[in-house]
Amino acid sequence: MLDALRFEWMRLTTLRSTYWLVGIGLLAAAAIPVIFGLTATEEDLIPEFVALAVNGGASFGIPFLAVFMAVIGIFATGHEYRHGTIQPTLTALPQRSRLILAKILVVSAATIAVTAVSMAVNAGVVLVFFDEVPGLFDDPVRSALLGYAVYTLIYTLVGLGLGLLFRGVPSALVVIFLMPLIIENVIVGLSSLPTLDWLVPVVKFLPFTAGTLLMSVGPADMGMGTDFDFFDRWGSGAVFAGFAAVIIAAAWTLFKKRDA
Repeated sequence: MLDALRFEWMRLTTLRSTYWLVGIGLLAAAAIPVIFGLTATEEDLIPEFVALAVNGGASFGIPFLAVFMAVIGIFATGHEYRHGTIQPTLTALPQRSRLILAKILVVSAATIAVTAVSMAVNAGVVLVFFDEVPGLFDDPVRSALLGYAVYTLIYTLVGLGLGLLFRGVPSALVVIFLMPLIIENVIVGLSSLPTLDWLVPVVKFLPFTAGTLLMSVGPADMGMGTDFDFFDRWGSGAVFAGFAAVIIAAAWTLFKKRDA
């Protein structure tokens, strides 16, 4: 297992794309508190504002860091199929389950570390502009930021699972962008139509929509104007985590049965 972990760590840290994606993700997330600092210096630092600034706009529907880390997750397996390195990898590490577990552990550790750095940088930006970050270590901000870290981790693991499931990069990228940005938003929008109100109970089970509740500071319905009867923060997180688990389990099972 140590060999698999060492291999995956070397793979992750020697790819230039890793540094580009992490760097762009950190900059994009940090841009949100910078913009707020330049345009809203007279505003009160309410909990919603603090959480939104520190998570880089993720709770507002633009999870920059989570998206870029999900791409790293896709590359963890998709790159090997795209560039034909999966065969020599399996020759060196024939225990497939150990290889996938090593990928999950290394990518997860990197995601947690990068997310922590991002929140620290964003909090520092808020401190520069406002001279304080009130309630950062108190609820509801503390729970919302912890939820943000969990959300980013699950988002990344969904990407990793999709890369392995599709054995490539393009299809996984399409799903990771299409599902949260278009498909789920369309379902939420259609549920507001009287003839399609039967979709309302379905909304709380949409994985990416449910995942955003992990970062909520206020009421669970997120001001959508419709009572979707969402689960609480961690219940909604469990829906998102369950989706990731299904994707990874399916990909893992097929990976063990396929020729490569």
